[in-house]
Amino acid sequence: MARISDQHYAIGKKNPNLPFHPAVRAGDYIYVSGQVSKDENGNMMVGSIEEETAGTIEAIQRIIAEEGATLKDVVRVTTYLEDTRDFGRYNAVFKKYFEGCVIARTTVEAKAAICVRVEMEAIVYKPLEP
Repeated sequence: MARISDQHYAIGKKNPNLPFHPAVRAGDYIYVSGQVSKDENGNMMVGSIEEETAGTIEAIQRIIAEEGATLKDVVRVTTYLEDTRDFGRYNAVFKKYFEGCVIARTTVEAKAAICVRVEMEAIVYKPLEP
């Protein structure tokens, strides 16, 4: 794991072909890089907007769980949709996963660098254990 200090380090398995990490801990915050729908082994999963939204959120869950965080600790999500006509279907899935959470969110239409319907990045507030 790449580590700058006890409060600043990488989280998750880094893709050797990419110049960034899945997430970075910086003090009490975890910054999750843009994630797409992946299974537990890191294999991309392609499907409907509902399936890709669920798979993307579950990928985020797995990364932040490494630091003992859950979706209840997420304070902000930015979502990039390939097609905003999918917004209602995406939003219905998002709502199920984040029900009862206090969260800020932005959703925009953007073409991803890879062929996916949805990509999400997140900011998590999870104080470091003393």
